[in-house]
Amino acid sequence: MVTRPTLAKKQQKSSNWTMPWTKRELIGLGVGIGVIVVGYLLMSTGLSDGNWDNPLAVSVAPVVLVIGYCVIIPVAIMLGSFKKDASQ
Repeated sequence: MVTRPTLAKKQQKSSNWTMPWTKRELIGLGVGIGVIVVGYLLMSTGLSDGNWDNPLAVSVAPVVLVIGYCVIIPVAIMLGSFKKDASQ
């Protein structure tokens, strides 16, 4: 007769999983998302009566969005990889 191992007899494997991003990176991502939200809020102020007459919506909001998407978010992501490479 073949006996099957039970869960009690199996060894429990411990997981050494850690969060891939640190608190510093998560704060950077949060700042980036906040800047993006501010950019969209600035852009929403420009539409009144079908005319784009607010200079904040036409000129400042796109710049704020580009800074959020193309500068702050990538820098926040890359900061962690630089730190991990330096420690190895």
